[in-house]
Amino acid sequence: MNGHLLEVKGLSISFIQYDRGLHQVSLPVIRDLGVTVDRGEMVAVIGSSGSGKSLLAHAVMGILPYNASAEGEILYKGEPLTEERQKALRGKEIVLVPQSVSYLDPLMKVGEQVKNGRKGPSWREKCRRILGSYGLGPETEALYPFQLSGGMTRRVLISAAVMEEPELVIADEPTPGLHLDAAKRVLGHFREMTEKGAGVLLITHDLELALQTADRVVVLYAGTAVEETDSRAFDREDTLYHPYTRALYRAMPEHGFRSEPGSQPYVKELPAGCPYRPRCTMALPECSCEVPLRKTDRGFVRCIHREAEV
Repeated sequence: MNGHLLEVKGLSISFIQYDRGLHQVSLPVIRDLGVTVDRGEMVAVIGSSGSGKSLLAHAVMGILPYNASAEGEILYKGEPLTEERQKALRGKEIVLVPQSVSYLDPLMKVGEQVKNGRKGPSWREKCRRILGSYGLGPETEALYPFQLSGGMTRRVLISAAVMEEPELVIADEPTPGLHLDAAKRVLGHFREMTEKGAGVLLITHDLELALQTADRVVVLYAGTAVEETDSRAFDREDTLYHPYTRALYRAMPEHGFRSEPGSQPYVKELPAGCPYRPRCTMALPECSCEVPLRKTDRGFVRCIHREAEV
C-alpha cells in the first residue's frame, strides 16, 4: 500500500474559555501542525510541558476535550480519519498507550484487562505469551493494578495494545517516573512493534531517550512545529537548523547541559510570528511576521534566518 500510514496536515487546535463573565476567548494551543508516520517507523514529537504535544495524540484518537475545536486534516491509510472511522478503529487498528496509568481499571485483574473481555483458552494463551514477551510472568494475570510497579504498569499497557495487533500506536509520554533502564526497555518494546510493521507516534519530552529509538523527530515549541529532522541530525549541532532545536542540543548532558534564558510563553502571551523570537539570539525584525516552512535536506524548518536556508 502506497502513502503514509498517518498524515496530519495543517492541524490547529484551540480552546474556548470564558474571560470576564460571558466573554469568550479562543486560545490557540496548536497551530498549523504537520506530521507523518509510515509503516515500520517511529516518529517522536518532542516538546516541553505545555507545548501541546499530547493534544496531537488526542486529536488522532478523537478524544479531544469538549471545549476544544480542531481544524486541518488527519488521514489514515490515505483516507480522512473521520469521527466515525476513529470510533471504529480506536482500540483496534489504532491504539493509545496513555500517559496516565489510571487508564487501567483498579477493580479488574490485569489479565482480564489485557484480554479486553475475550474468553477461551486461545485468548488466555495469547495473553500469557504477550505478557511473557515483556518480562511479565503468568502470575501477573491475577494481579490488580495497585499491585504493579511503575515499570510493570507500563508493560501491561503496552501488552494491552499489542493484544489488538495494531497498525498505528500512539504512545503518549510512556516513560515518566521510570528509572533509565526501565524507560529504555519500554521504548525498546515500541521499537520491536515497528520491526513487525506497525507505525509508532511517540509523544515525549525526553529527547535523549527518543533519539535512541526514533527514526525522525518533530520539535514542538509553544504549539508550533519548528523543525522536523531525522534522529542522526542530532549527532552535530550544525546539522540542526532552528535555534530552539540547537538549544535543545546544547542542553543535553553530553553537550554541556547549557540552558537558554527565558521560558516557553503561555498561550495567552504568544508573540507575533515565531514563538521562540523573544528568546532567540538571532531574531530579526522579520521574525515578528508569519514564518513559513522551509524544506531542508533532512525535513523542514520554520525559520527565516540565513543558517536555516539549506
